[in-house]
Amino acid sequence: LADTSHQARSVSSRPYYSLPNSSHERRSVLAIAEPPRFHSQAKGKNVRLDAHSRKATRRNSFCNGVTFTNRPIHLYEKVRLKLVAVHHGWSGALRFGFTIHDPSQMSSEEIPKYACPDLVTRPGYWAKALPERFAVRDNILAFWVDRHGRVFYSINDEEPILFHCGIKVSGPLWALIDVYGITHEVQILDSMFAETMTTARLSTARLSTCLPQSNHDSANFNNNELENNQVVAKIANLNLSRVPGLGTDNHIIPCCPNRRQHAQGVPAFLDTDLRFHPTRGPDVTFSQDRMVACTNWQESNRTLVFSDRPLHIGESLFVEVGHLGLPYYGALSFGVTSCDPSTLRTNELPADPDFLLDRKEYWVVYRAFPVLNSGDILSFMVLPNGEVHHGVNGASRGMLMCVDTSQSLWVFFTIHGVINQLKILGTVQSSPGTVSPSGSPGGSQYDSDSDMAFSVNRSSSASESSLVTAPSSPLSPPISPVFSPPEPSSSKNGECTVCFDSEVDTVIYTCGHMCLCNTCGLKLKKQLNACCPICRRVIKDVIKIYRP
Repeated sequence: LADTSHQARSVSSRPYYSLPNSSHERRSVLAIAEPPRFHSQAKGKNVRLDAHSRKATRRNSFCNGVTFTNRPIHLYEKVRLKLVAVHHGWSGALRFGFTIHDPSQMSSEEIPKYACPDLVTRPGYWAKALPERFAVRDNILAFWVDRHGRVFYSINDEEPILFHCGIKVSGPLWALIDVYGITHEVQILDSMFAETMTTARLSTARLSTCLPQSNHDSANFNNNELENNQVVAKIANLNLSRVPGLGTDNHIIPCCPNRRQHAQGVPAFLDTDLRFHPTRGPDVTFSQDRMVACTNWQESNRTLVFSDRPLHIGESLFVEVGHLGLPYYGALSFGVTSCDPSTLRTNELPADPDFLLDRKEYWVVYRAFPVLNSGDILSFMVLPNGEVHHGVNGASRGMLMCVDTSQSLWVFFTIHGVINQLKILGTVQSSPGTVSPSGSPGGSQYDSDSDMAFSVNRSSSASESSLVTAPSSPLSPPISPVFSPPEPSSSKNGECTVCFDSEVDTVIYTCGHMCLCNTCGLKLKKQLNACCPICRRVIKDVIKIYRP
């Protein structure tokens, strides 16, 4: 008995950050140490604890749910959380990690609304988001840190996932838990010790640490937008309740604006003859009818997909985006090309579509789409004047680019980032009278989210005059300046109006004037409120012209 008590005292007197030397010693620590609880004082203003401080509930909103454990956590000690309540409608899920800062020394004013990014941008805090696909009611999350400063987590005692690296383990560590987003209530369970990771198991777990984290700012923005909409709806309900004869309907308060009925932005009748072309990136799989393209989440680099026929002038293409709940970030890319996909081979398709610009065909790539949500419906239409317009959920977003409509154009996408799925809904052909050459109604021709978020190459078959307009300047205005064709006997195109030395080889967007060399054009573009030396219009970009 004396030896046992001596062993127990020596173990319990160890610092929390020390490493138990054996599985027996680890069990001894757990037998003596009190199970962790939530800190009763250091918590967000929306957190409510039960009488035993084992259960934390977020009462209002989607944020202000930051909590900490009441004591430091041993190395290899699993912090086990049961997801008691999950309320869908918000974006994002539980955030968790560790901190070297003692919660007892924190004041309520020091605890911010969000763990990510508010806390993790401060020294001594490490946390990330639980992927939403794991945020399921009654799931048990366990996370721990090893002596190398690596954080692992597991769901329902399945294989561990390497979550974070570089944790400072030279001092005590408290667990940090943010009851965020769809996670509404969590309960701390009794601790367990994790086994030391073998090399084989570590190589399997290492994959998940390389997965990019979800965009915390995007989730916070979406949730704040939703909360504002709910307040407006509640006020509207309150006003309606004061009108005699009108009852309130709580169901009209939006659950989530991003989960609204997107079908309202889609025509009632769509042609379904356009599908994805069989030629595709090796990391993409198609549905049997080639209407849906999905990425392989473990390896989703080369994800180019094409339409199986050219898009007609005045024809609108409708696609629906979706994601599989993976913790990725990034965006969808869209483009048009004169290249028939049947002439391509899978091993020729790169991960970055910009590499296609070196090919001899005509390629234009646009990659600056705004943050998209699962279920959003995008539309694309090529107008007779070469403008490509797009819309989101039935709302016009203006012009993306200007393209050469003198040749057949296939559309293509790269599916990456948070977008892991793309579904072709169909197409609709506009009658000639309904296609406006000046752009789609409800938006100006330059109201897209990013005017110059594209890349373009030049078709080898394009004429010299076309290089000065649409193909070389994808966002040229509908009425472009008319340039005289170069004289065959001379290779010069005039002197730069700035340096009066180099040859003019750059066109100014949006006015279209060619009066600069590329060196002076780039310098002028960097200046504040840069203007065209000829017409004084604002310079949005400069585009170098390559002549045969």
